Amino acid sequence: MSRPKEFDPDRAVTEAMHVFWTQGYGATSPQQLADRLQIGKGSLYNAFGGKRQLFDLALSRYLDLRVEVLTYWLEATEPAKDLLREALMFFAESDLADPDRRGCLVVNSAVEFGRLDEAVATQVRNLFDQVESVFESLVARGQREGDIRSDVDAKTLASMLLNTVTGLHVLSRLEPGPDRMTRIVDATLALL
Repeated sequence: MSRPKEFDPDRAVTEAMHVFWTQGYGATSPQQLADRLQIGKGSLYNAFGGKRQLFDLALSRYLDLRVEVLTYWLEATEPAKDLLREALMFFAESDLADPDRRGCLVVNSAVEFGRLDEAVATQVRNLFDQVESVFESLVARGQREGDIRSDVDAKTLASMLLNTVTGLHVLSRLEPGPDRMTRIVDATLALL
């Protein structure tokens, strides 16, 4: 007799993240989650408490992955402006390379939930704050090194970069290719 397949909650959260990322929270049913995770709906509720609790875990997992990416740019030693180009192009190119054109789960969640759900709004704001903080650090370094204009404060330029990344994520869901997104990145960097 074969041993029953063991349930891996960590893998289940990652799988759920992909379902929510592709479909959104509202369009995802508990049955779809159970099917993707290859468990019964009862097991889904027993393991996670419900769809919403699983979404919170999935969004947290996605946030952790994004923070890892941000840490790379913060710790890299290349010129700041080059790193900012690399970051903007990474977000644009990775979104375009996704065959499902899901964009960014955080941006998608911000649009879907808005301020109607304070827990999601807080998580989204926290990541936006972290992204902006990394951009601010890179801009400030670039200003000290003379690579980035210093007549505008670093926080203002970082907010512009955050807005650019958010817009790139939205555009990636519809754009047929990289042309417009590359123009946006080039124009943004020219303003620095």
